[in-house]
Amino acid sequence: MMKFYLILTAALGVATSATAAAPSGQGVFDQRCSMCHSLQPAPGKMGPPLAGVVGRKAGATTGYGYSSAMKAYGVTWSPEALDAFLKAPNKAVPGTKMLIGAPDAEDRTVVIQYLKSFNK
Repeated sequence: MMKFYLILTAALGVATSATAAAPSGQGVFDQRCSMCHSLQPAPGKMGPPLAGVVGRKAGATTGYGYSSAMKAYGVTWSPEALDAFLKAPNKAVPGTKMLIGAPDAEDRTVVIQYLKSFNK
């Protein structure tokens, strides 16, 4: 009986550890974005602030020196536009200053939802 219990416990432990928790938007932002971007409305980091980014025109935050490519992009950041940009920044906007994207679709989805929570 004890042997059965140990085998069952080990199997449940493996099954539990094999099921990864879904990433949180804040976790993805903290890990992938916060080094360059702030969620404060004023600039203060290497990249533009992202508070209120959903619904804002690309390249339009005052006080940040956008690339000419981003200034000319002309898109309003919808969740779909952000998703395409975050997937491959230089494909979406050739000449952008942003070099690192988020290739994982689930990471992009949760971080975009998280960013939406900072819109007023």
